[in-house]
Amino acid sequence: MERIINRKSRKTVIVPLDHGVSVGPIPGIEDMVKTISDIAEGGANAVLMHKGLVDAGHRGYGRDIGLIVHLSGGTALSETPNTRVQVTSVKEAIRLGADAVSVHVNIGSENEGDMLHNLGMVAEQCNEYGMPLLAMMYARGKKVESEHDVRYVKHAARVGAELGADIIKTVYTGDKESFKQVIKGCPAPIVIAGGPKIESEEDLYKMVKDAMECGAMGISIGRNIFQAKDRVAVTKKLCKIVHGEI
Repeated sequence: MERIINRKSRKTVIVPLDHGVSVGPIPGIEDMVKTISDIAEGGANAVLMHKGLVDAGHRGYGRDIGLIVHLSGGTALSETPNTRVQVTSVKEAIRLGADAVSVHVNIGSENEGDMLHNLGMVAEQCNEYGMPLLAMMYARGKKVESEHDVRYVKHAARVGAELGADIIKTVYTGDKESFKQVIKGCPAPIVIAGGPKIESEEDLYKMVKDAMECGAMGISIGRNIFQAKDRVAVTKKLCKIVHGEI
């Protein structure tokens, strides 16, 4: 955990770069070496990626940065796009030098049961190896009216904690009052997702600041960082907000 959080603030800025599996080589992640270098220069605590791209250099290009290896995979082209399956193991992540691993679960999806089983089993393996586990917990399915509705967000977050995750990643509900309910109902620390690209950087900064004031542990934001016009500057600004420097 010490490698993926700020030791003074006890907060974290994580940049997920796993989008190549789900939606392909979208702008911002074609040149992973450059992207990771910019993110590291900006001061992020960790990057998150699939096993095959670890060689792109999570370390060795500029500033050192923590590594989270993602264990789940699924594509937007699938007939069940909310399905995620395990594509590698905790043991392989250790071999690759990971500081943590992550698992993706979509509560309410067609294959929810398989994903819950996978999360529980991975949590046991992580305990055996002393490996921190981040669970990406989203509410997505036919019964979910809005994945940002606090009813679903706090349920999804709680499930991740109940099944043994050390850190929960989930969406921001849109306002501080409702997000406080998510924080209150989850015994594990929470980092917020960034979601689709936000047009206004000021809106992005406000969302992060509001979440931190509610008690979030940090952020796990991808597209709004790696697709920014100035990745280094945006990362630096977000780090200052998360670590309480502004």
